[in-house]
Amino acid sequence: MTQSAVHFSGPKKIPYGGGCVLEPAPYALEYLLKWPTDVTVKGKVYANKQVFPFIRELLADPARFGLTPAEAQAARELYLELAGQALEQEGGQRAWLEKEFGR
Repeated sequence: MTQSAVHFSGPKKIPYGGGCVLEPAPYALEYLLKWPTDVTVKGKVYANKQVFPFIRELLADPARFGLTPAEAQAARELYLELAGQALEQEGGQRAWLEKEFGR
């Protein structure tokens, strides 16, 4: 099994406190677009990075981080898998996250 070039752990339980401000799914989407964690790229740790914006940086200029375009795309897929699972648990859809990459 080969080690992926980009690695990060999935989000913990989304800290939705309830209330009438936002329903759980839209709140979870907003949280996941800003969710911070340590991201490792080719052995270098980027501490407490907001994962979604950082993945967008990787996709925009993979060579800057020593990645191939395919490795940057794999990081996007990992984000969609992990964050998508968390979003679906709150009633959202992975497609919402995919759409954000197109903005």
